[in-house]
Amino acid sequence: MNKDEIVLANQECLFPAVFHYYREPLVLTRAKDQFVWDADGNQYLDFFGGILTVSVGHCNERVNAAVHAQVDKLQHVSTVFATEPQAALARKIADIAPGPGWKSFFSTSGTEANEMAILAARCYTGSSEIIALRHSYHGRSALGMGVSGQSSWRIGPPTQAGVTFAHSAYCYRCPFGLTYPNCEVRCAQDVKDVIRTTTSGKIAGMIAEPIQGVGGFITPPKEYFEIVAKIVREHGGLFISDEVQTAWGRTGHRWWGIEHWGVTPDVITSAKGLANGFPIGLTAARAEVADSVGKLTISTFGGGPVPAAAAKAVLDFIEEENLAVNAAETGGYLRARLEELKNKHALIGDVRGMGLMQALELVDDRKTKAPATAATLRVMEAARENRLLIGRGGLDGNVLRISPPLNVGRSDVDDFIRAMDASLTKAAAG
Repeated sequence: MNKDEIVLANQECLFPAVFHYYREPLVLTRAKDQFVWDADGNQYLDFFGGILTVSVGHCNERVNAAVHAQVDKLQHVSTVFATEPQAALARKIADIAPGPGWKSFFSTSGTEANEMAILAARCYTGSSEIIALRHSYHGRSALGMGVSGQSSWRIGPPTQAGVTFAHSAYCYRCPFGLTYPNCEVRCAQDVKDVIRTTTSGKIAGMIAEPIQGVGGFITPPKEYFEIVAKIVREHGGLFISDEVQTAWGRTGHRWWGIEHWGVTPDVITSAKGLANGFPIGLTAARAEVADSVGKLTISTFGGGPVPAAAAKAVLDFIEEENLAVNAAETGGYLRARLEELKNKHALIGDVRGMGLMQALELVDDRKTKAPATAATLRVMEAARENRLLIGRGGLDGNVLRISPPLNVGRSDVDDFIRAMDASLTKAAAG
């Protein structure tokens, strides 16, 4: 199929809910390392990584070698049979889990992983009520949408009872009109009032992203999760860390994003970067929590030989190449260059994030912080023209999401900054 045939087939044969970036859809045909190419042969620097999924570079040779070997050996048998790839991956995750004795359940997506996490919390506690955060995103199933704190991602009539939303730790737009650190982290303290006033008082748990992905890389202050986890546990609940976007070294130095806040969760979920693009979801939990899911269950494709082999190869590659360290060091360099852009471009209201998970929130006016939604779309189009791929998020669609593969270097960052600088300049001109 040529480019026009691909675009036409998408328009005629896919649900219209399947959307694409840009006024004219960008048709990608191949990729390698930190670059992708479109149907016209144009090369782009990929600083979005398939929504934080390409963790070790496109078509990573070591990961693909493991996949090729597994495809030729054993492709699929389902979870009703034991296989070496799933066992090896589970053992690896147990070794790097936040605590001893953790157990894993594999599925095919972050949505499924979060479903299992909430199910486990309900089984363990005997309660059904869940606390989630505003601005959050936890998946596209009925339950996933039900615990997502953005109306734009909640499709159809509401179907989930027993879900209550607490304020997000959105310091740039503090819901209480306060300023950190003089605020005494009011947003975290408010979780206690949320539980006391909107639930039965005994909850199953709270699900939260350490850094809110689709919400625009909202990054809480260092005290936030310690306060919140304590409150949740005081009310009988488990703390679920949704690491679909923050795990596997992306935030720098550590396997798990939540570790930067000094908190050990009861359950962790992940997906995306775990297998570098092969479909996999993970729900990992303390042994007693995992054991509380008493009835038998199955995942036809979860933990399949091929994605499990890919995931194990990804984790080995991250570990052997010290990519969590690179995420911290190159991410620190990226952050400094983004701060330089902020000093140059009035369109940038806030720079935030951690490691190689950084964001620019664009505003029409720094005093009023009016979201620059239209200008953000112009930046996206200009970035495409400058052969740069980035993401977009935030409640008002005014946040640029920057998440390159973990093995990029400073020269890649310099190339990114040049393209981003030119794109911001063009967008500001209207």
